[in-house]
This record gives sequence, structure tokens and C-alpha cells, in this order.
Amino acid sequence: MTTALVTGSAGFIGMHLCRRLRADGIRVIGLDAMTDYYDVTLKRRRHAMLLQDPGFRAIEGRVESPGLLQGLMADARPDIVVHLAAQAGVRYSLENPRSYLESNITGTFELLEAARAHPPRHMLLASTSSVFGANTDMPYAETDRADHQMSFYAATKKATEAMAHSYAHLHDLPTTMFRFFTVYGPWGRPDMALFRFVEAILAGRPIDVYNHGRMARDFTYVDDLVEGIRRLIDAVPARTLDGAVPEGDSLSPVAPFRVVNIGNSRAVPLDDFIAAIETALGRPAIRNMMDMQQGDVPATWADAGLLHRLTGYVPSTDLPTGVAAFVAWYRDYYGR
Repeated sequence: MTTALVTGSAGFIGMHLCRRLRADGIRVIGLDAMTDYYDVTLKRRRHAMLLQDPGFRAIEGRVESPGLLQGLMADARPDIVVHLAAQAGVRYSLENPRSYLESNITGTFELLEAARAHPPRHMLLASTSSVFGANTDMPYAETDRADHQMSFYAATKKATEAMAHSYAHLHDLPTTMFRFFTVYGPWGRPDMALFRFVEAILAGRPIDVYNHGRMARDFTYVDDLVEGIRRLIDAVPARTLDGAVPEGDSLSPVAPFRVVNIGNSRAVPLDDFIAAIETALGRPAIRNMMDMQQGDVPATWADAGLLHRLTGYVPSTDLPTGVAAFVAWYRDYYGR
């Protein structure tokens, strides 16, 4: 039986991915630190759901802990590794940058060292659309320059891409970095806009609308993201023999390494996003217009053509459907 190690398994994306892998009969080992960046109860309930399946095993620990991943991978010898564990959030990186250094940089280093000693068939690491930073040439393609990150969070994720490439080159580790774009859906993170907006609107409080609403995001429904990851697991990058790379492919000329966007390929204005929430809730939002927050970007928009060429898959869940699914989950979970 195929075995997958998923770090950040009690996270929003991690839980959904573990369920998807188990549906395909893949044995899953989930590692999560249960940090208190947001409600730990929510994380534990996600793990509790996964633990109802005997094919899922949970381990609690920090990816940056020296030797933890070495021991885990030596014992389990996973065929697939999906590295989702990270300190997330652009805004929090202004308050506590050290947590990003420790979790994102040191944690990824520990994983790469463990993979060097115990190579999986394919290693997939989460990056983010935030690495495109000040790039205004949209839609973002994987081959576009991503040199001017706007937040320390984005800088740490771009650093992990470079770190993973070097290990792929030096140790012939097949590696895919996937850049995701504003993921939302049931069991989402409380620090994300959808969760905060729904909570505030139901409580009759104003919502903070940054850059006076002149924002756009490529909102990607979590099931679409997970389907993209699942299909990429089977799209294992191989080292080229002559250094030639097909046009539009982000495959490295010197390593079995590739970067792939997973997005909905639509830049949705923030006003349309809020309108979808108002429709799903059946009540209006009170808007508190604010200036752009430091480290943020006005828009994101994915070119997901490479994902389609590699896997035949294109994310397609429309925003009203995805928002309605989240609202239904939120009302059920919180009894509201």
C-alpha cells in the first residue's frame, strides 16, 4: 500500500487532503504541531475526524524539531511527502517574523534533510501566490519572475522554493512546489477573510475592507486545490537529459523540480466576494473602508495552464457555490 506523509495534517488544507488520499486507499501519516496561531480546538476536531479512519495515523510535533522528521521518515519510509506545515498569514508576519523563520525555513530544512536520507518517490511542498509580490503582469505564470516579495511570509516561502530546488539538484529528489491562490471552503482558517467576514456579519459588526475595496483575488475552493495536489502526486518531475525544457514549463533544466500554480484562473473583485457572502447569509455587510495593509498586494490571478497540461485538470468551482458551502458549514459548526 502506498504511504503518504502529510505535514500540517490538522490544518485547513491538510485535513481535506488527508481525506482525499484516504479515499484513494493511500495510507496517511499526519504530522501537526497544534500551534495556537488560531483556535486549537478546530485543529483537534479536524484530526478527530481523520482518526475515525484506521488508515490515518496522527503524530503531534513541530517540523522544525531537530531529528523529528528524520526519525519519522526512517520508520515510515513514505512513498509520497506533502509538506503543508508552515506559519501562514501575511499580516501576522509583521508581528512575529521569527515564527516564520523557524517553521517555514528551519522546518523545510529538516524535511529536506530527512528526504535526502530517506528519499520518497515524490515530494510536494506548498508555496503561495504571495511569492509573486510586486509583479503586476497577470495572470501569474510559473515562469514569470518572482523576485520582489512584499512580506516576510512570502520571502520565507520563496526561500523554501530555492532550498527545495538545490536539494532536488544535489540529491536527485523529484520535487513539485505548488503555489496556491486564496484558498477557501468548509473547515477554513479563522484568520482568513471569508471566516472573519461571515463571523462579523452574523454578529452585526462591520467588516474591514482594505484598499477601500480596490482588491481582487483568485479565490480557489479547497476541493479544487486538493484535487490539483492529488493529480500532481502522479505527475512526477524528471531530470532532463539535455537541459531542454518545453516552452511554458517550469521544469528545472538541472533538477527533477517543477513549480505549479493551482488557482481558479479568475481575478474576483473584493466587492463581488462580499456580495456572494451577503447572498449566502441573507443579510448585508457593514463596510469599514480602510487603507491597504502593509505587505499586502492589490490583486492575484493564476495562469493554471501548466496544471492542466500536466494533469488534465482545471479548478472550476464558482465563487457563489463555494461561499455557500462554507456558510452552510459555519452555521452547522457554530449553531448559528
